[in-house]
Amino acid sequence: MACCEASVNSDQQDWGWSQERGERTLLLPSSSTQQPRGAGKQGRTPAYAAVFIVVNAALGAGLLNFPYAFYVAGGVVAGIVLQMCLLLFIIAGLVILAYCSQVSGKATYQEVVRAVCGQMVGTICDILIAVYTFGTCIAFLIIIGDQLDKILGAVLHTHEGDAAVYGHWYSNRKFTISVISILVILPLSIPKEIGFQKYASTLSVLGTWYVTVIVIVKYVWPDQGIDTGHIPTSPSSWMMVLNAVPTICFGFQCHVSSIPVFHSMERSSMRRWSWVVTAAVLVCLFVYTGTGVCGFLTFGSSVNVDILLSYPSTDISVAVARASIILCVLTSYPILHFCGRAVIEGLWLRYKGEALEVDRYRERRRRILQTVTWFVLTLILGLFIPDIGKVISVIGGLAACFILVFPGLCLIKAKLCEIQQFNSASWWLLVLFGIFMVCLGAFIFGHSTMSSIYQIEHK
Repeated sequence: MACCEASVNSDQQDWGWSQERGERTLLLPSSSTQQPRGAGKQGRTPAYAAVFIVVNAALGAGLLNFPYAFYVAGGVVAGIVLQMCLLLFIIAGLVILAYCSQVSGKATYQEVVRAVCGQMVGTICDILIAVYTFGTCIAFLIIIGDQLDKILGAVLHTHEGDAAVYGHWYSNRKFTISVISILVILPLSIPKEIGFQKYASTLSVLGTWYVTVIVIVKYVWPDQGIDTGHIPTSPSSWMMVLNAVPTICFGFQCHVSSIPVFHSMERSSMRRWSWVVTAAVLVCLFVYTGTGVCGFLTFGSSVNVDILLSYPSTDISVAVARASIILCVLTSYPILHFCGRAVIEGLWLRYKGEALEVDRYRERRRRILQTVTWFVLTLILGLFIPDIGKVISVIGGLAACFILVFPGLCLIKAKLCEIQQFNSASWWLLVLFGIFMVCLGAFIFGHSTMSSIYQIEHK
């Protein structure tokens, strides 16, 4: 999951580095004034900056789950091989989306899918983006609770496994999550404008990189008393390997926010974009693999679903990592909420057949109602779902749809529009590749969803 898995700003200038741009960025562009992208507008973001933005969109709280994903996959070799196999489709999906965006002239993920695949598929895409961002917000609240428990345990000087930390009303998990959410997250989620997102994004990237450094350092110089369980070297079955796929998809999912980045680039072309996404994915691969391998080898079978929960509460450097992750999550929740709210608002206006700013008073009232409803529902679910793994297994399957299913459908539809070239081998190869992407994504989504339902029912 990245923390910034979806895009709010659809104007390419919102992603550029222009000094003329102010902080007042609207949540949605006006549909009446939106012009086709690529028609006379030149981006200002250099290629190296585009790499950083894509990395920023991919890295996030999903980093905490990679050591456990390596354990589930059956060891270091299986985890790395699984990542390398998925990287081919991750990069291919990013390139396909840019190509379809260039052809259709649209500058957001959902609009590209709607333009290329039709109204019905576009509506399904909108709904899945809303569900995905909703689930990610729930995961963020669970992370806040997990890390606060450890920090409070250190402050109150409780031993590992000591329930005394829960004996005080002010240290109760439900109380701490509720207070920090109401005081910080809700006020940041209500405004219509999101100009603060670039600062939040920087904090998010720095926080995730710090976690990676800590995990690697703790593996090289382990603390005394670390309980290293059994370290498997091979998966017990290939079906078990599939259980690690949702976490990897959740971690590398930056496709929803990739199209605005493509349109913001200087001299944007498919060749330059291919180099950008390849470099960005390799950076993410280094960070995720470093965290996954070192965290897994440090704890083995005793590794927690959230790697930071495996370390003792008294470790100062890990406590700083926990505080960094909390800060990342607090600033990332509003951004993900903006993404989901934008999609919900677009669906509502399309259903009603109204313009975006037909009535500012009604828009403000509707925005506050949507925000409060979203916040209350995610808070309730975050308080009563104790395991972040359950949430990731569901939204990781949805991430596979954004990485594989929708890009595959776009590729198929785009090539079918070039039916006059059906005799060429490349045409058939691309169509078959698109079909394979759709089938693989649908299988991953179905498997992860059914596995999550099975685990919930049996626990």
